Amino acid sequence: MSEPSERAARMALSAVVDAGDPALAALVADVGPIEAWELVRRNALGEPVGRRAAEIDHRQIAVLARHYRIRFVVPGDEEWPAGLDDLRFLAPIQRRAGVPVGLWLRGPGHLGQLCERAVSMVGSRAATAYGTQTASELAMDLAGRGTTVVSGGAYGIDTAAHRGALAGEGATVAVLANGVDVPYPKGNAPLLTGIARDHVIVSELPPGETPSRVRFLARNRIIAAMARGTVVVEAAERSGARNTASWTVDCGRQLMAVPGPVYSAMSSGPHQLVRSGQASLVTSAAEVLELVAGIGECLIAPPRGSARATDDLDERQLAVFEALPSRSRAAVGDVALRAGLSVPVTLAELAGLERLGLAEGDEQGWRTSRATEARSAG
Repeated sequence: MSEPSERAARMALSAVVDAGDPALAALVADVGPIEAWELVRRNALGEPVGRRAAEIDHRQIAVLARHYRIRFVVPGDEEWPAGLDDLRFLAPIQRRAGVPVGLWLRGPGHLGQLCERAVSMVGSRAATAYGTQTASELAMDLAGRGTTVVSGGAYGIDTAAHRGALAGEGATVAVLANGVDVPYPKGNAPLLTGIARDHVIVSELPPGETPSRVRFLARNRIIAAMARGTVVVEAAERSGARNTASWTVDCGRQLMAVPGPVYSAMSSGPHQLVRSGQASLVTSAAEVLELVAGIGECLIAPPRGSARATDDLDERQLAVFEALPSRSRAAVGDVALRAGLSVPVTLAELAGLERLGLAEGDEQGWRTSRATEARSAG
């Protein structure tokens, strides 16, 4: 590949250097993709990488891309998610870092537009029934409110998030640790096919590539950086979801966690994130959107309990009401003493409470009304 264009150089680099290699990211940032490709071919990143550069079959990649209608986008393209550029300034996590040299996309969705209002959702592959239902309902509500749900296409919480978004008739993006033409996991092939048909699948790996542990770790930084925030639904204390959570915090995004049963091992990850102060606790799409939306948008009214009959009483009325017995009756003087008011003032307030249906009196004295007692018991 002599005298490549910048796009062709980035495409070649994505095919010969593994995803999220910090050394490649630094090299591209320093000398640009064209010079970086030439240096890689001359073993700048080691002889094994240089050998792969010499042996790569670009024509086979092009054939696969055309067959699956796969496109390649790079920084500066309209479809490039702006949030990925923040990765340039971050230190490696588990030896992965940097802005991707490019992204391979499959599907009609416009990635840049989808990521303008996106929330990532991650969690355990071994999700419980509680976690699966929670993730699905949360994603469905977010999608129904016009928010793109980003996840990783894996079993468990990822699957529930994608399916929930589709059920909410909204948009979803799957970020894979393999080529966008490779159905992994195989059991999710129908789901991934549907996302590719109507939305978009993303990978920094070229067509035909299979997943590995390090590629999952690299994939996590993309999931975190593309969205406004990440929701962790279920996760063990050491897990890929916790890795994504770390990237979310480093990217300056909003990290959120859904609480779970205290006896479930899958709840330990979210609970620790909240307890450490890294994550905000969320239980609904409204709470998620309040945290990731712009200032003044999607505000939630403070929760209030059910209305009480005494809510609108002023200070003196409330003092007299609270001085009244509910079972027996008390003389006006006793009520006045308990309320700390004079007898004439107490009589006036009792009359007002009686008109409101909150007190009742006769020749034997005063008490709270039976209607008020019944409402309090209910």
